[in-house]
Amino acid sequence: MKSLFSGLLGCVLAVGCWAEESAERDSFEAVNRVMFAANDALDRAIAKPVARAYVMVVPDPLERGIANVFDNLNELTNAANSGLQGKLDGMSLSTGRFLINTTLGIGGLFDVAETVFDLPSQEREDFGQTLAVWGVAEGPYLMLPLLGPSSVRDVPGRIIDSFTNPLQYYSEVRPRNVLRAAGLVSARAELLGVGDMVSGDRYVFVRDVYRQRQSFLVNDGVIEDDFGDDDDY
Repeated sequence: MKSLFSGLLGCVLAVGCWAEESAERDSFEAVNRVMFAANDALDRAIAKPVARAYVMVVPDPLERGIANVFDNLNELTNAANSGLQGKLDGMSLSTGRFLINTTLGIGGLFDVAETVFDLPSQEREDFGQTLAVWGVAEGPYLMLPLLGPSSVRDVPGRIIDSFTNPLQYYSEVRPRNVLRAAGLVSARAELLGVGDMVSGDRYVFVRDVYRQRQSFLVNDGVIEDDFGDDDDY
């Protein structure tokens, strides 16, 4: 795993140096738009109807509990990346939340860490943000098949973060895949209604929202408001 990590990090740093010299932030717009259209069609045909059915069938308390379980699993990723970024308070907070909610919260169904111990969840931390803190440039925007918005910097981050997800180490393939599918449905259900806020060019809207969100996370809430600036693509 160490060699894999070193190899990926070396590639990312090399790409980051190239990206920093690139003036275009949406160099692959033509391909991105095709992929966006394909993802959007799949979402409308499959993901969105499934999410709606899920919301209709699953009682609200159980729906919230399921979402809590997957949020709890992400605490390990938050903890690892907080540590790599030198945010020791954040690492301690996420580690404590994971331990408390996994045990007292029955596998994360209940957010006991916040309701009882006053340990609120923090904004997510991922390896893409860690690379940004280490000085790796964002690079061009990418629209990935099925996975959605990303960037040259964030793609390898997704791979690294998968190693901090406990589901990665669950040996039973079928139950593991069922749990992953449940997580995807739960995540999509939480986004129902968001599409109603989209205006104008849907591709540009999604791209700019993604960039703003990533900038917000990387800078811990301190961002420059360039939303909708057409000069950067």
